[in-house]
Formats: sequence, structure tokens, C-alpha cells
Amino acid sequence: MRNFKVRERAVRLWVRLRERCRGDAGMVTSEYAMGIVAAVGFALLLYEVVTSGQVKAELQAIVKRALSARM
Repeated sequence: MRNFKVRERAVRLWVRLRERCRGDAGMVTSEYAMGIVAAVGFALLLYEVVTSGQVKAELQAIVKRALSARM
């Protein structure tokens, strides 16, 4: 009899845990689409900044200094 009660409590606990984990905690398709659009927009902005004349010249200067450093 005691074994049955322990098993019954374990089953109830498992059911509650499973129901909590099944909650709709993820994003829906429209949220994924908005996230992708935002990421692409940020990537384009970053690309424009990095490829601008002044930033490009600074990055090239950093690379030249690094390659010409004495070891």
C-alpha cells in the first residue's frame, strides 16, 4: 500500500513538472521575423560604419602596425 502511494505522488509530481515545462515560452514566427529584420538592419549599419573611409583607414593602420611589429 505504501509503495502505491509513493508511486502515485511521484506520478503527480512528474505530471506537474511536465506541464510547467510545456508552457509556451518560445517566440512565434512573427517574432522570429522581426528579430531577423532587426539583426540584418544592425549588420548593415555595422557594415556601413566599418567600410566608411575614416574607420577603414584606422583599421588598415592598426593592421599595418600589427604586421610591422618586432617580435
